Amino acid sequence: MTATETPVAVVTGGARRLGRRLALRVAARGYDLVVLYRRSAEDAASLAQEVRALGRSARALQADISRREEVASAFTDIGETEGHVDLLINNVGNYNPQHVTALDPTVWDATLAANLSGAYYCCYHALQRMPDGGSMVNIGMAGLEGIRANTRGADYFVSKTGLLVLTRALAKGYADRRIRVNMVSPGQLENSIDLPPPDEIGQSVPLGRAGTLDEVAEAVEYLLDASYVTGANIDIAGGYRL
Repeated sequence: MTATETPVAVVTGGARRLGRRLALRVAARGYDLVVLYRRSAEDAASLAQEVRALGRSARALQADISRREEVASAFTDIGETEGHVDLLINNVGNYNPQHVTALDPTVWDATLAANLSGAYYCCYHALQRMPDGGSMVNIGMAGLEGIRANTRGADYFVSKTGLLVLTRALAKGYADRRIRVNMVSPGQLENSIDLPPPDEIGQSVPLGRAGTLDEVAEAVEYLLDASYVTGANIDIAGGYRL
């Protein structure tokens, strides 16, 4: 990328919920945007329109990131159109909260394919198009720093633990190119599917409330500005799973 080129951000799972908020925040910081979505075509199109209203270039690409060939095709398209990737946010996080005793191998395979292998595919292809000094942020889950039994959503927990290991490996492996790789790990958010009621959330979240999407976005923005931080994982969780 030359000094006159606009930086490009790729956000996976960016059409809805947290991914959409992150996409809007990085667009407001001056990035052109490519949002990868699997099924939410209308949401992705409306996001691209909203970003363009901010004066930035934006487009949506359909890709199931659990499928290696679809990721390769999407990033070939990005390479031919935008030419470079300066920021990758791996936001996809399929969550299946069934008990581990009921966990089906098909569900296990699908979760790891999307949350872990898919993130690696995106990193692999983004790095081939990322200039020195670029950045990657992976979205994890609170509590990854301490291995513990997690009987509900074990496939999700395993996938995000693996993503933390991958984050740190890439951070060290690409440090000579000044490419920083970090992780932000939300806990109970305002739109979490298993959020406890307000009068009970204090039993699991010491700060006594759910986190907001903007609070996660603020942590991502901090990492984009923190030029001496790499391989880090930041819990945005109000003390959840301490």
